[in-house]
Amino acid sequence: MPSHRRDFLKVSAALAAASALPAAGEKPSEWPSYGGDPHNARFSPLKQIDTSNVGDLEIAWELETLPANTRPIGMIECTPIVVDGVMYLSGYGLYTHAVEAHTGKVIWTNQGFDEGGRSRTRAAGVSRGVVNWEDGKTQRIFAPVREHILSIDRATGKLDDAFGTGGGVDLNQGLDRELGEGESVVSTTPGVVFEDLLIVPTRNGEGPSKAAPGHIRAYDCRTGKRRWIFHTIPHPGEFGYETWSKDSWKESGGANCWGGMAVDHERGLVFVATGSPTFDFWGGRRKGQNLFGNCILCLDARTGERKWHFQIVHHDLWDYDLPCPPNLVTVMHNGRPADAVAQVGKTGWVYLLDRVTGEPLYPIEERPVPSSTVPGEEAWPTQPFPTKPPAFSRQYMGPSDVANLSPESRKYLEEERLKDIVFGTMFTPPRVNQEVICFPGYHGGGLWGGASWRQDQGVMYVNHNEIPWSLKLVPAKEGADYPYEHTGYLRPGDQNDYPAITPPWGRISAIDLNRCEILWQAPLGEYKELTAKGIPPTGTYMRGGNIATGGGLLFTSGTLDNVFRAYDQRNGKVLWETELGGGGYATPCTYEAGGKQYVVVATSPRSDAKGKGPQAGFTAFALPG
Repeated sequence: MPSHRRDFLKVSAALAAASALPAAGEKPSEWPSYGGDPHNARFSPLKQIDTSNVGDLEIAWELETLPANTRPIGMIECTPIVVDGVMYLSGYGLYTHAVEAHTGKVIWTNQGFDEGGRSRTRAAGVSRGVVNWEDGKTQRIFAPVREHILSIDRATGKLDDAFGTGGGVDLNQGLDRELGEGESVVSTTPGVVFEDLLIVPTRNGEGPSKAAPGHIRAYDCRTGKRRWIFHTIPHPGEFGYETWSKDSWKESGGANCWGGMAVDHERGLVFVATGSPTFDFWGGRRKGQNLFGNCILCLDARTGERKWHFQIVHHDLWDYDLPCPPNLVTVMHNGRPADAVAQVGKTGWVYLLDRVTGEPLYPIEERPVPSSTVPGEEAWPTQPFPTKPPAFSRQYMGPSDVANLSPESRKYLEEERLKDIVFGTMFTPPRVNQEVICFPGYHGGGLWGGASWRQDQGVMYVNHNEIPWSLKLVPAKEGADYPYEHTGYLRPGDQNDYPAITPPWGRISAIDLNRCEILWQAPLGEYKELTAKGIPPTGTYMRGGNIATGGGLLFTSGTLDNVFRAYDQRNGKVLWETELGGGGYATPCTYEAGGKQYVVVATSPRSDAKGKGPQAGFTAFALPG
């Protein structure tokens, strides 16, 4: 073996050993946070379930969170956390539950509250999980419930009256700007904790009406008092103010973090992925680059001070918000280990940046892109194009890429559905009264499921969509907030609603971040009726991410066929699958309890689901015996 190869393997082994150490108070056999660990690796070293026995998995326990005689609506997108043998999760109606991790037996349920202190019953909306915090004396679960963050006693399930007002903080307060009619923020993705701070992501309106700003805030874990705020739409005198129109800080919204965050506890840094400014598809009142929209943002976790930023899209007009948390990784770069931030984007790229400086590890080139034809719009003339790693998703759809599932399908697409559509290169701006293809689409490329990361092998695994979306602007009605509105988020398809582009439509990709190369790609999901006609598995639209395990497996659901699958990390081969009792639109988790490894996934109500398990709850799988 060449000496440089031996050195590479030695350094990689050392990096893997260091990265495998759990954070203080965490057990590698559990799943203590939304992303598995503060770095969002979504990796577990557990290997009781491996490539040789995964086919023997069976249901170990089930938890139905849909109350009896309740009409099922909405989705459950929660990844549970597991701490000290107890699982904490957000179920149907945004109720928070604590359950025995080895049986699924409910220990307590918290139904939340409203501003009058009354019980909240079956709140509408989504929660992707909860946050654990403890300081040696106090143990709390922080649960996002729409516009509130609740503080719940871990042992009893009761609200902590010392936190905020009656046990919760209202996210519509403390934004340093009065909110207008219809403007509000909610929280759907769990925040992160650093020392005694809870740092919170929020979701805002996207337009074409006015929306609240997406400022990043940190709260005292004991009192709920706001400790710091970072203005993602800068105020006068702040860095980045000049990248907006003069009054944008009072009028524009968005630039929020809705996908999640990562924490480097050793350096005291929090890494934030931000979304698009509003209105998403017309920026005539927010002229400029629009910092800190569409940014990978590094802040001092104690103070909220900006350390660095990298903007992946300037003056976004395509809803290319960063939809998922960054992964904190250590990779080989120029023969040496480098601590880095790996950010998956809807654009189909992984943006790989130095963790301390924010500088790209490999060139990211500013290249000219099409200008806008919309009156009042000033599209930014260039956009960043990473050179490494290669894109994991296709990034263009033209006439030659139109699907050909059958002669009838092709004819319908060419002569009817796509007859007047505009095929543009990436970053072609929307147009007035002309439907323009956006590819990757408004849901990626990558989406909120993000990526898993196996440090000991240097490989990232990404679920992603490869489905075109489209949109056109039309003049707004008199009295509207903006001069234009849009026709809705459209997904062009044939007469049977199959996507208009040649398959695959959903994929899972393995990317070696040390060598910056794609190792393999495999379809994610299946339309069985197409497979029966001799068409290879096409993949489907995807919601949710995957997790990697020490047993060499990737577990994932998220597809439209309601199937939960285990893939072989080496080649993308499906080794096990089972149909769920609902749609599996969440990222799973895995943990050990009582000497047994479990894999748990949430399910959402879906009328076509015919498998086993709850409609709106959680299903745990384990090996028999």
